[in-house]
This record gives sequence, C-alpha cells and structure tokens, in this order.
Amino acid sequence: MSSSNSKSSDKNFAYREFGNDNSAATERPIAELPPKQQNLRVQATRAGRKGKTVTVISGFQTKPETLADLLKQLKTQCGTGGTVKDNEIEVQGDHKQKILDILIKLGYKAKISGG
Repeated sequence: MSSSNSKSSDKNFAYREFGNDNSAATERPIAELPPKQQNLRVQATRAGRKGKTVTVISGFQTKPETLADLLKQLKTQCGTGGTVKDNEIEVQGDHKQKILDILIKLGYKAKISGG
C-alpha cells in the first residue's frame, strides 16, 4: 500500500526542485528552416583525424532526421561512408565540389569554405 502512495504523491506535487523529469518541456526546439534559407559551408579537413581527409558540411538548422536522410543521400552519391556529429555532416574523403553540386541541386545555399 505504501508503494501506491509514493507513486500518487510523485504525480501530485506543487513544487519540486530536484528530480524533475520534465525533460521534454526544457528541451530547446530546433527551428526547421527550408533549404533556401540555410547557409551551408562545405570544407575538406584533416584536423584531428590522423591524416584522413573528410568533407564537413556545417550550418544546418534542421532536425536530426533530416540530416540523417541527407547524409544517406550524400554517402550514396559519393560512394563513401560518413556520419552526423554535432549538427554537422562528415563524409569520408575529399568530395567538396561533388557535395556542393548535390546541395545546390537540392535547393540549399552552399559554398566552399577554406582552402
């Protein structure tokens, strides 16, 4: 009987400082912008990757599901692997120009950044 009392008391509280499980309310919403309003940067880098070159696409303002779908399409077009990290897409190898052409065809505003 005491276990049912503790469950009901958890639901009926006026104020709780610690242990608030309302993470959905405190989560920041990500504004999903259409492709034409996003300014993307495409650059090839080797920093922190033991000499391996990857092409990094940054500047996205979309949901993670959209990034995953775009990553799958880019990996297929380039014939390589890749991942999504910190709201950026990383594609293995130096594919700056190819990825830039694909993004522009999809309606994104993108340009090559760096050397």
